[in-house]
Amino acid sequence: MRDYRRLWEVLTVGAVALLCAFGLQQPLWAQGIITVMGALIALLMFLDMIQTLRAGSFGVDLLAITAVVATLAVGEYWAALIVLLMLTGGDALEDYAAHVANRDLKQLLDNTPTTAHRLVGEQLVSVAVETVAVGETIVVKPGELVPVDGVVVAGESLVDEASLTGESRPVAKQPGSDLMSGTVNGDAALTVRVSQTAADSQYQGIVRLVQESEARPAHFVRMADRYAVPFTLVAYAIAGAAWALSGDPVRLAEVLVVASPCPLILAAPVALVSGMSRTSRAGIIVKSGTAIEKLATARTVAFDKTGTITQGVLAVDQVQPVAGRTPEALLQLAASAEQQSTHILARSLVTAVGAQKLLPATAVQEATSFGVSATVAGLAVRVGKASYVGAPAPVDATAVYVSVADQYAGVITFTDRTRPEAARTIQTLHALGVQDTLMISGDAQPIAAQVAQAVGIDHVYAEQLPADKIAVLDGLQPAARPVIMVGDGVNDAPSLAVADVGIAMGAHGATAASESADAVVLRDDLTKVASAVLIAQDTMRIAKEAVWIGILICTGLMLIASFGVIPAIIGAMFQEVVDTVSILYALRARKGRRDATLA
Repeated sequence: MRDYRRLWEVLTVGAVALLCAFGLQQPLWAQGIITVMGALIALLMFLDMIQTLRAGSFGVDLLAITAVVATLAVGEYWAALIVLLMLTGGDALEDYAAHVANRDLKQLLDNTPTTAHRLVGEQLVSVAVETVAVGETIVVKPGELVPVDGVVVAGESLVDEASLTGESRPVAKQPGSDLMSGTVNGDAALTVRVSQTAADSQYQGIVRLVQESEARPAHFVRMADRYAVPFTLVAYAIAGAAWALSGDPVRLAEVLVVASPCPLILAAPVALVSGMSRTSRAGIIVKSGTAIEKLATARTVAFDKTGTITQGVLAVDQVQPVAGRTPEALLQLAASAEQQSTHILARSLVTAVGAQKLLPATAVQEATSFGVSATVAGLAVRVGKASYVGAPAPVDATAVYVSVADQYAGVITFTDRTRPEAARTIQTLHALGVQDTLMISGDAQPIAAQVAQAVGIDHVYAEQLPADKIAVLDGLQPAARPVIMVGDGVNDAPSLAVADVGIAMGAHGATAASESADAVVLRDDLTKVASAVLIAQDTMRIAKEAVWIGILICTGLMLIASFGVIPAIIGAMFQEVVDTVSILYALRARKGRRDATLA
């Protein structure tokens, strides 16, 4: 807001000066007003610059302030007014550009649910979302935002999850489906059992991540200060030489008015905020400009296995019936017997068969930690451990054993399948310049090696505890850095924190991994890791190009102005052209050069 106020102050001074000079025919009044007020505004800006220097950053406004003082000193007061106008206008334009680039990030904050409809008996009571407790029942009406995470207990509807996952197609919800806060219900009411309070729900977790991303400073802005020091020295050298060789102090002012620092002040942060906005639209929240910079130059990417390279959900691998039964029949009997169980392997069995093919099961009894017995199609079926069903020696895999009519009928094995997009992600990362990919897993060496070979990972570190994972990352040579670590579980949180960039697969909630990570993938899609690298590379390239374009244009204009070719008032106008070119170029980072969905 202060930048806009300064701009209005300069505009007011300019309007009064124009009135005096051309309306009242009093040019001396105009010169006096601009000189006094211009000097005062320049002094205030100088004091602001002192605060910037104390904060540890080089005050690149020094060039513009010097130009104002120089033009006032040699009587070029209209040029001084234009420089002030361009400088304050540039600061206001920076605020506007950042607002445009931040629009996608702030959309999450604007959609925060505030009320919920609690079901009390047969009545609905509207309450503040913060008062809803775990275990309570609420109703989400058609078209409403889901206020908290929960599980559907009644009703069917299509739910729009695009704001969280980036998936444009509505997702069908029915009893038993998980429901995430911040999503939009379709055209039918849903009765929901609350599983998380508002503070712990998915949407609020993402909001906290967005707020972190806005609060963290961008490292490349400090890098711009390193450009500013030599640029300022070069500008003073050219201006001083022009004065010395010509003997005319006006030449000093003519050079300084075109020495615009705005490419350094504006281009880098505008590009970085634009890049962070682009990652947000792609379903990735990057928390800082520092993370963008490191993602762009990453040389190594390390992955956890379970839930990251693999799907993290056990799926049926092999069905091995004994003589007399087909694999399909054995799987159908086992899934039908297990259909009422909440065990993870039971869900995998039901998924493999499909709900429509399940047979009715009666007399269901579950023996905790052993298995389930039931009557299916008139047959006594047992599913569970080898000892529970009277099976021979167990196989060396995760498995359930099946008996029918007290006779051993076969075994069903399970595996944690690799993500279908994992191999493509590794290939894309290598194409983007990543030199080495690692998998750091707590699993046994043979299993880890098999998964790594299937997706094309370069090196495997198996049987690693959380402390061992940290040791692996710390042991990487400087030439292998920056290193990205990708994980999804609580056990990955320490390694995500020590990596140069930690990326959490946070589609299923804001876990400890999300809190300790530098970036969070909101959609359950591993290719988003490659997309983050691609967007970061585009952003950094555009940021640096915007800075250098501004510097080169300014340097060329300073050299021309040193020969007295550009009058001070024209040079002041050229300064705004440079500012506009730099900012517009930096804003290209909102869309980038390459399609991130190709990752």
